[in-house]
Amino acid sequence: MTTEEIPAKAKEVRLAAHLEGALALSHFELAEAEVCEPGDGEVLVRYRYLQLAAVMQDLMKPEPNLPMPGYQPGAPMWGAAVGVVVKSNSPDLAVGDLVEGMDGFKEYSAGPAGDYFKLDADAFPSPVHYLTQGPTAYHGMVDIAEVGEGDTVFVSGAAGGVGSLAGQIAKCRGAKRVIGAAGSKAKVDYLVNELGYDAAFDYHDGPVLDRLRELAPDGIDVFFDTVGGEQFEAAVQAAAPGARFALCGALSGQVGDAEGAFPRLDVMTAIVKQLVIRPFATYHTPEQIWAWNSHFAQWLGEGRFVLPQTLVEGGLEAAPQALIDLLKGKYTGNVVVKLS
Repeated sequence: MTTEEIPAKAKEVRLAAHLEGALALSHFELAEAEVCEPGDGEVLVRYRYLQLAAVMQDLMKPEPNLPMPGYQPGAPMWGAAVGVVVKSNSPDLAVGDLVEGMDGFKEYSAGPAGDYFKLDADAFPSPVHYLTQGPTAYHGMVDIAEVGEGDTVFVSGAAGGVGSLAGQIAKCRGAKRVIGAAGSKAKVDYLVNELGYDAAFDYHDGPVLDRLRELAPDGIDVFFDTVGGEQFEAAVQAAAPGARFALCGALSGQVGDAEGAFPRLDVMTAIVKQLVIRPFATYHTPEQIWAWNSHFAQWLGEGRFVLPQTLVEGGLEAAPQALIDLLKGKYTGNVVVKLS
């Protein structure tokens, strides 16, 4: 069953070559591919929105060393996307159903109905609310760092897709004070004035440790780290006894030189303070996704949460440049490309 005219061909973005050096448009290939007819038990989905994330740069390398498949030259890239079923040969999904898939660097996607996750179109104000890095932020802040009442929290990369959610999660969980670090005055203002951070600072404006001691004189109880480098080292020195560290990323090493990916750990300080340091990877299990979506919907409904997101217009062809711009820090919050 179908309700709209399906084109014979549609656009997709492929990896042109493995990443060596700085990311450039030459690493991407915009191509046309035949729109496949869904077989028995399959559906055809027209994607509307594609989510971008910094990890995509690592997936373009020959050896990503990540718990997820890397991109291969000549093949379409993958990423989370939300769209609508436009043709169905499966009893599990009907035409018009809102779904999420993982092969989103294309306008149309065909495959087994089980490859797509059916979404509640009425749960959020817009389908783009499903395209966040919320499962990572929620799992790290709640399950790994165990943030709770009275905690003083420090979030690095606080204006990014994960950090902009992590700080708000901490506030909703009862944190006493949430501090964020970002890369510009505009982002600092955004954290405090829009996202409800209690304090924020530009990490370019002098030693991070000095700012942490000023803003958290009694020490930090939770550190949610997406950056590594100096910010990790400073957090160890500024930590309160028994502080919990959730290590989510190392952006200071992913963008530019790799030095930031190898911060020095003051082992004696960590021992004396009995720090709990837990690196983690989020596999986006159904349980993690459900936990995030249910709490996100609740907090939005209560007016306690803001969706920090940049929506990029221009269709699929805008995605490569948008990913480059994301890595350069030009956006705030989660970055989504509007495909149609």
